[in-house]
Amino acid sequence: MLTTALRMLLGDPTKCLGLVFGVALSTLLVCQQVSIFFGLLGRASSVVNDVREADIWVMDPSVKTVDAPFPLRDTVLQRVRGVEGVEWAVPFFRANVQVRTREGTLENAILLGIDDASLVGVPDNFMLGSIDDLAMPDAIAMNPAGFRLLFPGEELDVGRTLELNDRRARIAAIVDASPAFSANLSIYTRYSLATAYTNNGRNQLSFVLAKSAEGADRQAVVESIGEETGLKVVTGEQFRMESIVYILKNTGIPVSFGTVVILGALIGVAIVGLTFNQFITENLRQYAALKAIGVRNGRLLVMTLFQALFVGTIGYGLGLFAASQFFNWPSKNVDALRGFYLLPEVAVGVAVLAVVIVFASTLISMRRVLVVDPATVFRG
Repeated sequence: MLTTALRMLLGDPTKCLGLVFGVALSTLLVCQQVSIFFGLLGRASSVVNDVREADIWVMDPSVKTVDAPFPLRDTVLQRVRGVEGVEWAVPFFRANVQVRTREGTLENAILLGIDDASLVGVPDNFMLGSIDDLAMPDAIAMNPAGFRLLFPGEELDVGRTLELNDRRARIAAIVDASPAFSANLSIYTRYSLATAYTNNGRNQLSFVLAKSAEGADRQAVVESIGEETGLKVVTGEQFRMESIVYILKNTGIPVSFGTVVILGALIGVAIVGLTFNQFITENLRQYAALKAIGVRNGRLLVMTLFQALFVGTIGYGLGLFAASQFFNWPSKNVDALRGFYLLPEVAVGVAVLAVVIVFASTLISMRRVLVVDPATVFRG
């Protein structure tokens, strides 16, 4: 019977291709949009992710995301260092600046200032140069996407000079920083240089990065710092989640991507449902003939579900392949898409969605098969 069902399906290639296309299109849309959505959320906490040495963040109580700091007094740093259980604490600066090249290119950038002595807060992977190069005068490190943005079509190199708020800066290293949410250009430099480049006022300190001492209860250290300073103190993991939640609550990203995902599912249901309903309508005489020779409704239902599973598997495979290729090549060659991946969890979830789409469409269309009169086959 399954062979008969497959022959009936392949005997109408137009309908078969329409069913496959509906599942493939729905799979592609949902996989792409959900993966981009999670990629954007990951970018919201990219600065926190790159600071691997510290496990405690100290900030003003009003701060909700790493992209919107409020300056602290410089005395906060010494107060944090004096709390029992703190192994070390260093300053960390974050600001938005404008960068101008000698060629006249002007771009927005994220400026990150790290401790002059320890250089804590720089990503580990240097593509050109090293972390020691940041100790040189006017030295900055830049992410490769930012370099290509400022110098399009040119190979990565060091030694070029930029203008940051009318001050000279020299590219001493290229660091593979995580893609940021608010800008494609990220710049790392020493804290003293970063504050000089921005000149925001008396209070310059954005965050204090701290490390709990070995053997100390990190949460207890967090609470102690909070009691001592009266500031907001969270772990790196907590601050990462807070930055993501801020994006979810204060931007239209969830609604925008959620709408596309829902539309993708509805498109799949509409295309597959209508096409499958038309396929069954045109093959009612064949179903009636099968009922006339004694095939029960249960076996007809199994045949139809097998047809749906066949086109669903092929459609899902094609859609998943198209989605993976979308993230594979562009993510390596287009900086704007760097960091976006087809997550395994998304692929599994969309597989479940594809099964629901084809089976729901099949069950709705099967009503006509279950009630068809076997005598239909003998009528003209």
